[in-house]
Amino acid sequence: MDPRLIVALDTPSADSALALADQLRGLVRWFKVGLELYTAEGPSIVRELRRRGFSVFLDLKVHDIPNTVAGAVRSAASIGAELLTVHAAGGPAMLEAAAEAAASVPHSPQLLAVTVLTSMDQLQLAVIGIDQSPENQVLRLADTASASGINGFVASAEEVSALRNRFPAATLVIPGIRPAGSDLADQKRVATPAAALAAGASYLVIGRPITQARNPAAATQSILDEMQQAAVPA
Repeated sequence: MDPRLIVALDTPSADSALALADQLRGLVRWFKVGLELYTAEGPSIVRELRRRGFSVFLDLKVHDIPNTVAGAVRSAASIGAELLTVHAAGGPAMLEAAAEAAASVPHSPQLLAVTVLTSMDQLQLAVIGIDQSPENQVLRLADTASASGINGFVASAEEVSALRNRFPAATLVIPGIRPAGSDLADQKRVATPAAALAAGASYLVIGRPITQARNPAAATQSILDEMQQAAVPA
């Protein structure tokens, strides 16, 4: 088991998510609950994963007015989430409200500011009016989040080195990880597990290469073996 691996439970039901989690017991500690699963099952899936001894990354990319976001952070703490995403594009007031809410409750999740989605490239950013490279936009949003009291970030592997250089102590959670030779699907800014860890990633989020594999446990073990090639201690 490598505690830096987070498996994305992007499934439509609790039954399928829990069956996969149990299948990967002993190989994986962390599971991500995202919008698809949380919309279908709500807080109960987080509580059940925690009851079974797993750690939960609640990836809701919370983005709303400050008061609503603060309430969401407190609610995430109450159900046992250990990592929670808020969207850095929500701005300083929202991010500060999230950080203050996290500091006000026991057992609060660590907050992670989402910067630029791994499905977006410079063309996609231009379409929504952002005249920046993905790396510059990631750093700009990370600066805002850091100044607001949040020292964890979600970005693509292409920005890991720049983030690690600017924020040496930050928690960097990196999706868009694809084992060598795998299909990129809808991801645009990707890296292999070993490359992302070598660049400074704290955690790797991997979904379809495991969840859609014929043998998820074997696929997971192969990824764990690949992570060891980074020669960066867990």
